[in-house]
Amino acid sequence: MYTEKVMDHFQHPRNMGELENANGVGTVGNAKCGDIMRIYLDIDDKQIIRDVKFKTFGCGAAVATSSMATELVKGKSIQDAMAITNKAVMEALDGLPPVKVHCSLLAEEAIHAALWDYAQKNGIEIQGLQKPKSDIHEGEEDEGEDY
Repeated sequence: MYTEKVMDHFQHPRNMGELENANGVGTVGNAKCGDIMRIYLDIDDKQIIRDVKFKTFGCGAAVATSSMATELVKGKSIQDAMAITNKAVMEALDGLPPVKVHCSLLAEEAIHAALWDYAQKNGIEIQGLQKPKSDIHEGEEDEGEDY
């Protein structure tokens, strides 16, 4: 059962689309369910996120978490954006069903991927930022199996 906020962000997503002149773009996916999320950031000279957009291919929860994540980072410094976790996204949406928690993790990782892209393009280091995974389940595969 989805909360009213999840339904609102799914039916009326905020900041959907893409930014042509984004200076940070991050794309992450979830191979297990097929969701793909891309976040575009427009960061000014003072490292403040002045605009943000998203494009998501996925379920209603993936769209809702993308929408909420953009609302949470807009107007924030890159350090404040770094501090936004999947838990913060879920709390802002008044919760997600347990089987949809991975959607909030996608949102967190997409923000980090876009910040990573920005840092790489500008030759800077963002404290606490590590190279993002392209799939949120990367590294979870059973070792020793060949595919």
